[in-house]
Amino acid sequence: MSTAPHRTSESYRFTRAVVLPGTEPRDLWIADGRVVDGPVADAVTISDACWVIPGLVDAHCHIGLGPEGAVDEDTARAQAQADLAVGVMLIRDAGSPSDTRWVHDQSELPRLLRAGRHIARPKRYIRNLAAEVEPEGLVEQVRHEARSGDGWVKLVGDWIDRSVGDLAPLWPADVAARAIAAAHDEGARVTAHCFGEQSVAELVDAGIDCIEHGTGLSDDVIASMADRGTALVPTMINLDNFPHYAATGAAKFPRYAAHMLDLHARRHQRIGRAIEAGVQVYAGTDAGTVVAHGRVIDEIDELAKLGGAEYALGASSWRARGWLGADVVTTGASADFVVYSEDPRQDLSVLRRPSARILRGRAL
Repeated sequence: MSTAPHRTSESYRFTRAVVLPGTEPRDLWIADGRVVDGPVADAVTISDACWVIPGLVDAHCHIGLGPEGAVDEDTARAQAQADLAVGVMLIRDAGSPSDTRWVHDQSELPRLLRAGRHIARPKRYIRNLAAEVEPEGLVEQVRHEARSGDGWVKLVGDWIDRSVGDLAPLWPADVAARAIAAAHDEGARVTAHCFGEQSVAELVDAGIDCIEHGTGLSDDVIASMADRGTALVPTMINLDNFPHYAATGAAKFPRYAAHMLDLHARRHQRIGRAIEAGVQVYAGTDAGTVVAHGRVIDEIDELAKLGGAEYALGASSWRARGWLGADVVTTGASADFVVYSEDPRQDLSVLRRPSARILRGRAL
């Protein structure tokens, strides 16, 4: 390590810090907003004998979205603050009708990777949320969202089709494949909301980068995702709402209701099978409509039931950050991390008791 001391007006030291997923304690130094090799002159010691986890990630979140559609800036700010309060320092937006570019300039808020608006067909999704186009307009709309977002495009892969009374894909498979190729040509990745079996199979075959929810995964699709490197963000705490969704549609659409209950009953088996097969699974809450912001620890708890505590932590921290191209706690990286007095790998309830939060090198 360097022996020439840094000097800064805002510098910190964490002694005997174990930076997850590592196991060995070391001194951790922060200066000028970044992790540095110490020593740092006049650094304030924040914590001694601690565990440090790279800032948590909510990989499926909706800043600027409420149950009725777009929300005002104050509400969007409160949403981001609720996520930050539990240690979320990076959010992958999964579709919002609000223009939230302003979040990038707010040093006191989590970093945000925006996907622009959801893309759906008219009358085939929740009102006021999506940019609605027919299949012949999908490629053009995907290019638009790719250019206006931060590297992601969000498709609605399936939703109830009232003409058949059940979940059905929104897009012909060949059209979806062309749209995904167009997004890749624009330098963006594509993800899709998929509850049922057909849409996820077609979209994975079309080369999509990520699947949201994924309750309809078959063993063949899981194997294909593992081979292709297609990620999965299951939003386990939102899947708990499937019985409610089924009940609200049961009178008019009994086939849909039965299907949703079946998907709910098999959710742990299917997501667990994906984890076992090596699909890259990440933590996301789906906060913004039926799920409140600030619940990523609940999502971690659910993933831990399937893959274990360390797996769930990686899915919400260091692995998720690597997938999204964000820093972890290494020399030169932006200092974005959460500090605990106990090892959260041994007891996930520790996540609810942080001793410090460091965002862009500042102690909050």
